[in-house]
Amino acid sequence: MKKIEAIVRPERLEQIKKALEEKGVVAMTVIEVLGRGEQKGIKLQYRGGTMDVDMLPKLKLELYVADEEVDLVMKTICDAGRTGKFGDGRIFVSPVEKSGKVRTGEVFT
Repeated sequence: MKKIEAIVRPERLEQIKKALEEKGVVAMTVIEVLGRGEQKGIKLQYRGGTMDVDMLPKLKLELYVADEEVDLVMKTICDAGRTGKFGDGRIFVSPVEKSGKVRTGEVFT
């Protein structure tokens, strides 16, 4: 089992959810986060002046999937979340040693 963490643009969430659902992946956790990447934020025009915004709103998606689903999920998130501009996001994959259901007590390794 693997944990997939994807940092994505908030405005792409609905497209990503729909694309994942079409592939049979429905369970996820969504967390509002702030961050910045290689572009180090953006410059905005505000009341005739320039304002630096270095921490941008993003969403962090957490999904737990079988090992054989990782590539499919990563590709789906990339395809649905891509705008082609800086700040589209990043995906991280980590191993999960064990998980369990709270309701039933069932354990998965």
